[in-house]
This record gives sequence, structure tokens and C-alpha cells, in this order.
Amino acid sequence: MNVLRVGIIGAGAIAGDVHIPNYLSCGNKVEVVAVADVVIERAQELANKFAIPHAFGSYEEMLADVKLDAVSVCVPNKFHAEATIAALEAGCHVLCEKPPAMTVEEAELMVQTAQKSGKFLTFGFHFRYRPEVEIAKSFIDADEMGEIYSARVHAIRRRGIPGWGVFTNKELQGGGPLIDIGVHMLDTALYLMGYPEPETVLGKTHQRLGNKKGVGLFGEWDYENYTVEDMAVGMVTFKNGATLTLEASFAANVEKDETMQVSLMGDKGGADIFPLKIYQEKHNTLVDITPVYLPEVVGHEREIQQFVEHCLAGVQPLSTPEQGLIIQKIVNAIYESAETGKAIQF
Repeated sequence: MNVLRVGIIGAGAIAGDVHIPNYLSCGNKVEVVAVADVVIERAQELANKFAIPHAFGSYEEMLADVKLDAVSVCVPNKFHAEATIAALEAGCHVLCEKPPAMTVEEAELMVQTAQKSGKFLTFGFHFRYRPEVEIAKSFIDADEMGEIYSARVHAIRRRGIPGWGVFTNKELQGGGPLIDIGVHMLDTALYLMGYPEPETVLGKTHQRLGNKKGVGLFGEWDYENYTVEDMAVGMVTFKNGATLTLEASFAANVEKDETMQVSLMGDKGGADIFPLKIYQEKHNTLVDITPVYLPEVVGHEREIQQFVEHCLAGVQPLSTPEQGLIIQKIVNAIYESAETGKAIQF
């Protein structure tokens, strides 16, 4: 395979602003062959904008009518599993936007289908490709932080409820900031920790601001039909003894407009990742290490490039189906714990 023939499922903003332009930036390694959307006019609009040969009103038609090597799944969360499974069964590698699915059962079926099909499945956790994460991973792999035994995860917006799309619709998204932006920082932390197996999850969610009219830094939202949490808090213990605490919000009364941060603590060093700063004890003193001249890397761009290169080389992309399943288990357990008021044991 010299050229990766790609199809796009879903013609929304993430497809038109991120996936298609970054595929096209790969030059002659990629040909974007088709785009499908339940609203055929949206598919045709994207096809015309990017000179894509085919537009379809359903991904079933696209998978049946066009020979594809890989697919990007860019639909609302509710449809991730069914679209991904159909593409895998049609013989395509799949890059599915985060989160993997709506339920653990769906994510398990996605993993099983990828294994049976022999095709690659990966998820859109693009923060992994940031230089801060890559450098922190190098320190960890070189045992300069020792055993990572605790992590803090923050994905907090002051007034960042999306005023577009279906982000405030629980039926289509499965939840709010936890499943939307929280998963990015959760994946980053777990990736750096070596993706330990969760043991116990305790969670709490709040809907205090999103269901009221207020200031919107991301545009006006439909507060009268706001059905997701505007804040989620969780604690995870892992079978290797490590712990992780998480806070994710679309709207909170805090100082900064947005904080996306992962903090790690190991027995030889710790780190804040965004921006990267490493904390150690050396030569009988405490030292802070701040990298300089980090390469300028756009996470989405690197993610798509790596997906293309891995597919062409026959190598599993960085984010694996099994890791996606762990993410799904933790996210759903936080929501379940919030609903039941009980800790969830694995």
C-alpha cells in the first residue's frame, strides 16, 4: 500500500477543520476519497470544499460503494461504536474521535471487532503527541521519575460551555465535560503512568451553572435543554497501588478561563505537563527542570500524520483499543458512582 485511501464519517466541524485538512497535509501518502453524513448536503459541501470525489448520505453506502483503507469517525459519541464497527468489518483501519463510545459494552465490542478484523483501531487523544508529553515520557522511560504513584488531572473552564454542536445533550454525548475534555487529560495521565488497571472509582457530578442563563465565553448555549453535568470530580485507585484525582468542568467559578493540566508524582521526581516542568531532588538539593526550545507541534496534525504512517507501515498507532476500553471503564464508573452514591469496584 503506497497511498492510504481515506473516508470520513461525519461532516461536522471536527471533520472539516481538523481531520480532512490534516490528511491533505500528508501529500501523496493520502487520498481522501469520500465523506458521509446523514445530512447529505453537509457531506456534499465538504466534498466540494476539499475536492473530495464522493459524498454519501450514509456511511453504509460509502463503505459499500468505495474501496477504502482507513476511516475517520467524526460523529456524535452515540454513534461512535456502530460506525467504527461497520468500518472495521468493511476492512478499514479506524481513527475514532474521543471518547471511544457511550458504554463499556460498546467499547468492548469495538475492541473485539478490531481483533477479529485484524485492522487497527485508535482514538483521537491528540494531547499524547504534544512535545511536553513526549519529553515527559522520555524522562519516565529513563526511570528519572521512578514509580509514578499519584496523578492529578484538571480540565476546567471558567465559562466554556460549547454554544454549538450537541455537547450539552446527554442522549447524544453520554455526558458533559468529563467525557468531552476530561478524557484528554485522563488519557494523558494514564499514558504517562503506563495505563495501569483501575481498581476502585469514586465520582460526583454537579449541574449548577449550565442549566441557568449566564455569560458564555464559547457562545450562548441552550440552558433550558442542558442535560449534562457542568462539573465532574473523580478519584481512581489502581491495582498497582497508584491513585488519580480528576476535576473536569465546562463552567466553574475559578480565575482562569481554561486549565488543562496533568500533574504526576513519582518517588524519584514529579512533573507538571502543560507547560512541562520537572521536580527532583539531586545532589542534596531540590531542583526544577524546565525544558526550553520545545518543538512547535500541533497535536491534531501529528496525530493524523502518525495514523497515516502507522497504517502504511502496518504498525498499531499509539493509542490502542485496549487503552480506550480502560478510559471508557473509568469514565462510566465515575458517572455510575455519581448516580448511585457508591464507589465502583472492578
